[in-house]
Amino acid sequence: MFEFAWPWVFALLPLPLLARLFLPRTKPLSSALKVPFYGSLAQRGGGAPHNPFNLFLLSILWLLLLTAAARPQWYGEPITQTSSARDLLLAVDISGSMETPDMLLNGRPAMRIDAVKNVVGDFVERREGDRLGLVLFGTRAYLQAPLTYDRETVGTLLREAQIGFAGQGTAIGDAIGLSVKRLMERPAEQRVLILLTDGANTAGEVAPLKAAELAQQAGVTVYTVGIGAEEMVQPGLLGSRFGARRINPSRDLDSDTLQAIADKTDGRFFRAHNPEELAQIYEELDRLEPVEQEAASYRPLKSLYVWPLAAALIFALLWATIPLLLNLRLGRSGNGVPEPGPSGAREGNA
Repeated sequence: MFEFAWPWVFALLPLPLLARLFLPRTKPLSSALKVPFYGSLAQRGGGAPHNPFNLFLLSILWLLLLTAAARPQWYGEPITQTSSARDLLLAVDISGSMETPDMLLNGRPAMRIDAVKNVVGDFVERREGDRLGLVLFGTRAYLQAPLTYDRETVGTLLREAQIGFAGQGTAIGDAIGLSVKRLMERPAEQRVLILLTDGANTAGEVAPLKAAELAQQAGVTVYTVGIGAEEMVQPGLLGSRFGARRINPSRDLDSDTLQAIADKTDGRFFRAHNPEELAQIYEELDRLEPVEQEAASYRPLKSLYVWPLAAALIFALLWATIPLLLNLRLGRSGNGVPEPGPSGAREGNA
């Protein structure tokens, strides 16, 4: 759809005519430079206001300038764009126990943190439209990535996380408290925290259940994920089978507390024994917390002032050059303007 943003500019259309009718004419100077062929130039050049050709060009030029000043613009067809109102924080345990090699990735033993980076990284890529953030916690909890639509940066920071950066302990309560604080800073229809750990709360200043109460009051849904195999063969002497024994590497996992946190905040507790189960959990989280998108439509706007402005420039050049070209041609033919002598001009009274 075509329209003018400032159509009132066209009220200035009769301004040159009003200026010609009501403003006083300029008085001629008492002395001037006389050019023998000026009369012929004035009849055809840009200085002859009564010339019909000049009046036509100047009128078109004024109209084009007003058209450009009125800001012509074109509105395109409505485009629907979707956006999400969800804030989602990922809290990932990077304490010392997360380097336990009880996971299998591509058929090879791998540390828990490597399985988490692999699965959660894919989850981050799928959350297009959500504001995502990353909290890393060990003995202390740190906001590694604030809530942002930049999923690539969140994924990169997750992949670069290293064991021990936040200490060797596990501050589950502090991680929840920090996440709740960050989620409350942004308005959202729904706030979600996904907390992943492999142990129990052994550090921090806030008890996990107290932090869960704060999350409940703030309207934050907390999903807890416990990771770690329940059976692992510990090598014997010098890594051989001699003296090897089976152990439970997840004996420190506090499933009861994680379940209580999820229940208090209307979330769910998940248990992942291997990367496959972990991937299934995050797929389930995708279904439980789908990307809620709000439809918003807008119409692309394109400014068109450049076209009448360019046309005005062309008409101005025509107004300035065509009469000069005509006089040059006339002077060469010898039918009108005599070529000036050596003196070229003489002074006299106007």
